[in-house]
Amino acid sequence: MDRRFLQFLQIFFLVLDLFILNVIYLFTQQYITEPANTNFMSGNTFYWFVLNVFWIATTWIGEIYAYRKISTFRRFTKTTFHIYFVWSFLVLVFSFFLRDFFPLARVFVYATLLWFAGGLLFNRLIFFAVQIWAREKSELNRRIIILGHNKLAKRLAAYLESEELNVRIVGFVDEAKKITELSTYPVFSGISNSLKIANKQRATEIYSTIMPENNSSVYNIMRQADQNLLRFRLVPDFTFFIDRPVHVDYLYDMPVLSVRKEPLQEVMNNFKKRAFDLIVSLGVTVFILSWLIPLLGIIIYLQSPGPIFFVQLRSGKNNKPFRCYKFRSMTVNKEANSTQATRNDARVTKIGRIMRKTSLDEFPQFLNVLFGQMSIVGPRPHMLKHTKLFQSQEDQYMIRQFLKPGITGWAQVNGYRGEISQLKHIQKRVEYDLWYLENWSLLLDLKIIFLTVYNVFKGEENAF
Repeated sequence: MDRRFLQFLQIFFLVLDLFILNVIYLFTQQYITEPANTNFMSGNTFYWFVLNVFWIATTWIGEIYAYRKISTFRRFTKTTFHIYFVWSFLVLVFSFFLRDFFPLARVFVYATLLWFAGGLLFNRLIFFAVQIWAREKSELNRRIIILGHNKLAKRLAAYLESEELNVRIVGFVDEAKKITELSTYPVFSGISNSLKIANKQRATEIYSTIMPENNSSVYNIMRQADQNLLRFRLVPDFTFFIDRPVHVDYLYDMPVLSVRKEPLQEVMNNFKKRAFDLIVSLGVTVFILSWLIPLLGIIIYLQSPGPIFFVQLRSGKNNKPFRCYKFRSMTVNKEANSTQATRNDARVTKIGRIMRKTSLDEFPQFLNVLFGQMSIVGPRPHMLKHTKLFQSQEDQYMIRQFLKPGITGWAQVNGYRGEISQLKHIQKRVEYDLWYLENWSLLLDLKIIFLTVYNVFKGEENAF
């Protein structure tokens, strides 16, 4: 689809969602509750402010109006309601904690949240109707011809039609002797005739899976495409020597390939994550650790005299050691820095079992987050001894050290926590940690935090 039209849709649905949210707020205020107090800091006015600011913030973090998200109905709707549930949760939490300062009728809050869900669904149905209409408008179509009739070309055709809002694959072009099988799309003969075929078929773009060095005709097509108002794109095939997706960056005019994408290499993403870590860890330190440390400290000492905290050197970002803090859950012993805790470990105290089961023993690590040594979400840090061991057992293990270690992580919420007794345990942790490294987003961090809290209340088999 025409990118300008997609940009219009991005702005249109951002404004439409905010419009629906405010219409619902005004309607519920008028017909569900008593007339609003007109004071600037009244409960209703503050609630209106929270609704709008939280929606703008969560949609910005979740990027639901981004090009890739809004290009298909399924992805746009799925992402929208993921964000909606996060937004609803945040609104409910703030409404609960601030109820003494800004009292609100419960029915007002619940009605607003539920009707906005209906409003979002209605807006996505409008998007679906727009999508159907756009498919019938030929001037909005992207009509694509693909040079080459090979495995890569077939994958490219399937990806384009599934990912893009309004793409039409006109057909493939290849030499007659290479066309040996039936195809879902027309297959035209003769690479050198590609421009004539493209003009006759009213194509707007040409994708080539044939490299110019393999067929000199491609050079001429590249040069002449602009004059024929055809956008030309090359699709190289790296699968012969790299069995995974590659990512392309540019150093001036020089393409640089990398075998993985790292969102946290971008300055803005790194700033977002650090800002989030600081805000949350500061809040936990002030409002929870300030009373939890003396309370648990007394209980820990009464059950087992010794230090309140267990401080251990662990592997941090770029494999730099740091002192990791935990509430001491075991009796003081010589094996603490070399032997992992096991199920029914005799070293664990009574209060220690409760802390380990509920993850309370990890709370002092919010201080590590505050000091910049850890993040709230990331790969779990291991003892220095175990880092060396796992490095020798799993080739990709050290890649996870590109990130700051976390209090919780993607591997942990997927069941891989606790004792590592088999090679597959560390292999699965590495697999999940590398997926997190390549797919990081602030929304993913929020999801992992939510799942961590959920698992604590549900109970985990490997928490001991």
